[in-house]
Amino acid sequence: MNFFSSFQEKVQLHAASSTTTTKVSVPLVLLAAVGGLVVFNWALSILQLVLDLYVLPGVSLSKFGAAKKGQPGQGAWAVVTGATDGIGKEFALQLAKRGFNVFLASRTTAKLQAVQEEIGQAAPGAKVDWFPIDFAAATADDYAALAKAIGDRDVGVLVNNVGMSHNMPVPFHETEDKELENIVNINVFATLRVTKIVTPGMVKRKRGLVLQLGSFAGQFPSPLLSTYSGTKAFLIGFNAALGEELSRSGVTVQLLNTYFVVSAMSKIRKSSALIPMPKPYVANVLAKIGRQGGAQGRPFEGTVWPMQGLFDWIITNLVGTRYRLSFTYDQQASIRKRAIRKAERQAKAQ
Repeated sequence: MNFFSSFQEKVQLHAASSTTTTKVSVPLVLLAAVGGLVVFNWALSILQLVLDLYVLPGVSLSKFGAAKKGQPGQGAWAVVTGATDGIGKEFALQLAKRGFNVFLASRTTAKLQAVQEEIGQAAPGAKVDWFPIDFAAATADDYAALAKAIGDRDVGVLVNNVGMSHNMPVPFHETEDKELENIVNINVFATLRVTKIVTPGMVKRKRGLVLQLGSFAGQFPSPLLSTYSGTKAFLIGFNAALGEELSRSGVTVQLLNTYFVVSAMSKIRKSSALIPMPKPYVANVLAKIGRQGGAQGRPFEGTVWPMQGLFDWIITNLVGTRYRLSFTYDQQASIRKRAIRKAERQAKAQ
């Protein structure tokens, strides 16, 4: 009897202990499930990031009217703004090589003619037209003349590349009125007007690609570049709304969220894994149309240069907004000090 009593007592104690353990483990199980879901989602996000940046191809340019190989001049047109330097020039050259005729819109006639000649050598047979326009000071009549010059061409690609930043980082209250006005006219108004000229034909043909040159300064607000940053933030909202509208007509819209590229505007002369030259950057963009890279979860955007895509993903997912603002302010303040010292040295040397 003593044995059975002792055994029964142990069974009851074990049952009571199991009940207590079960009660305690329920919230732990829920917590583990939530944690597992978060880790799973992050794993999927990282996998998609790697596939977008390094493995999966983008949409073929043939979808937008590129001529077949060996048939130069038979393709649709690509309209490129700010087409005489840097990224814009590279888009013009590479789109011509990929089977598009090219329409260049930029300020300086001599540079437009030079790019036309360069395209003629790089892509024999491709048609090249151009129109000189100063987007900083363009009037309604200028845009009407641009629309007439483009006419009823079959435009398959629009690259809204023209852009302007500050001469150097500057507090908003010290920004010169003319600089502020030029930045807004070029980055906002020119994009709206040229897009308004080109997209009706795309909608009618139910085919087209609109690329907007965005900036990390728009995605992540940048103190001391507030006007430039604000105009690029405008493009993000405009692009998302436009992308949803035009997707119903078969037109692809993508904002290229870009960090720095070696160019006259960035004032950076040396390339790196994070800061490419225009040629490889544009080649990468054209190979990754429709891929989001580091811009996951942001419709109609792409950050597809590999190191910039990784950088975008890390900043978005791991760095708080308040810290980003403070860090960017300190960074731009340091750039401003160096720029002022350089200007002072140049003034003394004259």
